[in-house]
Amino acid sequence: MSLFVSIGLLLIRLVIGVSFAAHGSQKLFGWFGGHGLKATGDSFDSMGMKPGYTMALLAGLAEFGGGLLFALGLLTPVAGILIAVTMLVAIIKVHGPNGFWATQGGYEYNLMLFVVGIGVAFTGAGLFSLDAVIF
Repeated sequence: MSLFVSIGLLLIRLVIGVSFAAHGSQKLFGWFGGHGLKATGDSFDSMGMKPGYTMALLAGLAEFGGGLLFALGLLTPVAGILIAVTMLVAIIKVHGPNGFWATQGGYEYNLMLFVVGIGVAFTGAGLFSLDAVIF
């Protein structure tokens, strides 16, 4: 894999991974203006994702853990799939009925994140990753 491709993958992994980890920490811990697990669970319940607390816990763990793994380039296929599955659920349960465009609450942005997760899972993390060091 070329140096430039690895730099590109590093940039993608860092921005997406850290953003996902931060988003997951909003659900799990109430950090960065998040509501924490109980309130997020109540919100999930109101959207029909039951049991809400358990679903919020699973989403938060997938986002937080998947985001950290993605940023580090560790177990990258697993991290990419965690990100993709989280976005697929967001598309199906929340944004899909609103159409494509994010400006109308649609799934546009979620689809992009889904594709990034799958794409990097297939491509690999690049030279600047823990996967490259360990494996």
